[in-house]
Amino acid sequence: MDAILLQILNGLDKGSAYALIALGLTLIFGTLGVVNFAHGALFMIGAFCAVVMQRLLNLSYEVVDPTRTDFLGNPLKVQMPYVESWFGTEFGGGLIEWSVPLSILLAIPVMVGLGFAMERGLIKHFYKRPHADQILVTFGLAIVLQEIIKYFFGANPIPTTSPDLFSGSFDFGVLLGFDPNTIIYPYWRMVYFLFALIIIGGVFSFLQFTTFGMVVRAGMADRETVGLLGINIDRRFTIMFGLAAAVAGLAGVMYAPILSPNYHMGMDFLVLSFVVVVVGGMGSLPGAVLAGFLLGILQSFASMNEVKSIIPGIDQVIIYLIAIIILLTRPRGLMGRKGVMED
Repeated sequence: MDAILLQILNGLDKGSAYALIALGLTLIFGTLGVVNFAHGALFMIGAFCAVVMQRLLNLSYEVVDPTRTDFLGNPLKVQMPYVESWFGTEFGGGLIEWSVPLSILLAIPVMVGLGFAMERGLIKHFYKRPHADQILVTFGLAIVLQEIIKYFFGANPIPTTSPDLFSGSFDFGVLLGFDPNTIIYPYWRMVYFLFALIIIGGVFSFLQFTTFGMVVRAGMADRETVGLLGINIDRRFTIMFGLAAAVAGLAGVMYAPILSPNYHMGMDFLVLSFVVVVVGGMGSLPGAVLAGFLLGILQSFASMNEVKSIIPGIDQVIIYLIAIIILLTRPRGLMGRKGVMED
C-alpha cells in the first residue's frame, strides 16, 4: 500500500504538467481549430522566465566588506545584490529566495504578449489550412523559439531553486499511519500540484461563470451563429490564445525547480501532451485534464524498478500503449465530442 501511495504522489506533479499543457492545447484547438505544435515551446519559455527573474534579482555590484579579510589581512571585496542594497538584507534576500513564485509576475505579461503575437502574426493565416500545414508551421516555430533560447542561455540545464520554506520533504507515511520515512514527498511538488489545481479551476470557472467565457463556449460550438449576432468572436478567440499561452507559461515557471530549465524541455513535454489531448478527446477540456493526471500516474507506476525488471523500458512507452488501447476501444478518446477532427 505504501508503494502504491508513493507512486500516485510521484505521478501527480508530472500529471499536473501534462494536464496544464494539454489544457492550453485544447483551449487553442477548441476555439481556433489549430493544432499548435509550438505549445511546448511556450512551456519552455515560461520556465526560462523563472531563470530570467532569478538572474535579475541576483544582479550585483562589488563592495568592500570590512568584517572579512583575505590571508593578507586586507578587506575582502564581495558581491552585493542590488535588491539587498535597495530594500535591506532581509527583505532583499527574501525577494531573491522567492524568485520562482515572483516569476509569475513576469511570465503572465510575457506569455500573453507572445501568445497574441503568435496568433496575430502567424497562426491566423492558417485557420482554413489543413491540419498538416498547421502542424508544420507551428513545429517550425517551436524549433525557432528553441534555438533562440539555446543561443541566449546555452545548451546546459540551469538549476533553479525553490524557496527555502519548501526545500524539504513531507512525511506522508506518519500522517497515514505508516512507519516514519516510508512515504516521503517533496514540499515543492505538493505546491506544484495545488498550483495546477488552482489554475485548472480558474480556467474552468472563467469559461463557465463569466459572460466572456459563455460567449467563447458558444463560439466553440457554433462560431458562425455567434458571429451573426454581432459579436467579434475572432477577438475573443485571440484573447483565449493568449490565455492558453499564459497557462503553459505558468506551468513552466512553477516546474522550473522540479526540472532544471533547458532548451529542449518543451519538445520533451509536447509530444506526450498531444498524446494526453488525444486520449482525453480532441476538444474536451475535462478530458485533457483527466487524461493528464491519469497518464502521469500510470507513467509513475511504470517507472518502478519491480515493473521495469519484468518489462524493461516500459516506462518509456506506457503512455503510448495506453493511448493505443483507449483509441482502439474509444476512437474519440475518453471524453471526445462527435465530429471533432472526423471529417
